[in-house]
Amino acid sequence: MSRLDSFIRRLEAQRLVLNWAAAAISGRDGLVLELGLGNGRTYDHLREILPGRAIHVFERKLSVNPRSMPPDDRLMLGDMRETLPEFGLRHGRAAVLVHVDATTGVPERDRVELAWLPGHVAALAADEALVLAGAGLEHPRLRPAALPEGVPAGRYFAYRRVTEG
Repeated sequence: MSRLDSFIRRLEAQRLVLNWAAAAISGRDGLVLELGLGNGRTYDHLREILPGRAIHVFERKLSVNPRSMPPDDRLMLGDMRETLPEFGLRHGRAAVLVHVDATTGVPERDRVELAWLPGHVAALAADEALVLAGAGLEHPRLRPAALPEGVPAGRYFAYRRVTEG
């Protein structure tokens, strides 16, 4: 499969998963976190399908399309290893949806460079929150969840935050 075809399939799966997640959190209070802004396509889609929701975005360095810029009070710039714990101190485990789109596209590199990320995600997610990611996340508090029909295995990942107790 060409890289273009793979990219298209990834975006189709991403849209399907995001729409499914928006319906799944309907009626639940809580924050939505977008980890990785990039050019802002996913954030733009989230704010369209989740009108009125507080969507907090974390990004190391801005390269966003101006039409997809989050409000200043919802944009956390800097290294996520620092901004995620700082956010957690202010908000606690208040996220009902966490979308992790902070990969490099090279799975071998991500496993090493982002090994710290699942722990931070689990620390921000409310009980039974949905966590979505383009790459697998391993943490004892993140239980794999079934994806909607039509998402090829290994193309996208979903988890539920296990209740502490």
